[in-house]
Amino acid sequence: MAVDVWLRGPVPGIPALLQPAAHAFVLAREDVAAATTGLTPEQLWAQPGGVASIGFHLAHLAGATSRLMTYATGQPMSDAQKA
Repeated sequence: MAVDVWLRGPVPGIPALLQPAAHAFVLAREDVAAATTGLTPEQLWAQPGGVASIGFHLAHLAGATSRLMTYATGQPMSDAQKA
């Protein structure tokens, strides 16, 4: 059984007050990898019954996380983020 992310110790380079958020990002990354390892591109982009694909949700997760981190650091969104 894997050790919970927060029990592994602090994430290097992250201030103490932000450790809970950093641990949540590490856990999310690990969960995504576990759920998608071995899937083919066709499986990632399949839309059974017309629902949004896994790939769409992964792209949305990446974009939303990028925007969240941009806002958290007080930076303006880049042209790539806006696109």
